[in-house]
Amino acid sequence: MGVDKTQNRKKKTALVYGVNFLLTALLFLLFTVLISSGSLSRLQSNLVILVCINVLMAVSLNLVTGVLGQLVLGHAGFMLVGAYTAALFTKSSGLPLEVALPIGLLLAGLVAAVFSVVIGIPALRLRGDYLAIITLGFGEIIRVVANNLDFIGGAQGLSGIPSPDKLTLFLYSSVLVILAVFLMFTFGRSRHGRAVISIREDEIAAESSGVNTTYYKLMAFVLAAFLAGIAGGLYAHHVGMVDPSKYDFNRSVEFLIMVVLGGMGSITGSIISATVLTILPQMLTDFDRYRMLIYSIILIVVMLFRPTGLLGRYEISVTGLAGKLRDRIKGRSRKKEEV
Repeated sequence: MGVDKTQNRKKKTALVYGVNFLLTALLFLLFTVLISSGSLSRLQSNLVILVCINVLMAVSLNLVTGVLGQLVLGHAGFMLVGAYTAALFTKSSGLPLEVALPIGLLLAGLVAAVFSVVIGIPALRLRGDYLAIITLGFGEIIRVVANNLDFIGGAQGLSGIPSPDKLTLFLYSSVLVILAVFLMFTFGRSRHGRAVISIREDEIAAESSGVNTTYYKLMAFVLAAFLAGIAGGLYAHHVGMVDPSKYDFNRSVEFLIMVVLGGMGSITGSIISATVLTILPQMLTDFDRYRMLIYSIILIVVMLFRPTGLLGRYEISVTGLAGKLRDRIKGRSRKKEEV
């Protein structure tokens, strides 16, 4: 009996992964064809790439804020570190862009991870909102330092960053998003992910059960910073310059809103909210100056009527939705037969 349940569970897991892989591949191929054929305008192609970058940032922040339960208020600082690292490498390496870009993105993630270790070791040993305060200070400090360093352009920013064509940039950003989302789902269901979730639920109980809370908190924080650094490198090559003023506290709040709105702990919620909040300002360009006001109102409304976010900690599953729909259809057919 137990063997049959294990086999059924394995078959169900394989079916879920197979359906998700198929849908992801179809969506990836669709946008690849649309961009390569010129069916999407330059503005629309840029928007698709920006959606991928923001999804990567939201998913990475959700790992710390949603899964781990630690508030981070300076996530854009890691994005800025990654942007400068990747941009400086591709500009000064002398390598062809198709070789320099992937190396630069890897370096961007690694340098951002190093900064997160320096910040996280003292902060994550403590309980409470110390991480929020320290990351808030880090985000502002790194921006002020960048404004005053002449060799990276100072307040005028770093310009002249080589940028690949839109199709290449989309391939990089979409593949990295797919890998990051897969990593987050796999991590959440692993032994390490369950340890991180236990810290979120009750840190004292987790520690008394033998969970090395400092180690797992630092692991999640470093992984999130690594992904944010890669997203910063993508964004720098997307826009062709690095402007420190674009990575301020408001930018960190935007990513936090994406996480809270979608549901803290829900990866699919972060994907949906990041996509909507990236496309929405483009549709309301006449109200661009009121963007933060609109975000604040939306956040207040969600917190009043849906405190856990739109999806809470629930993950959308295509096979699960199909199963519920099938059960409802069967239930209705049975009722008709009984009548």
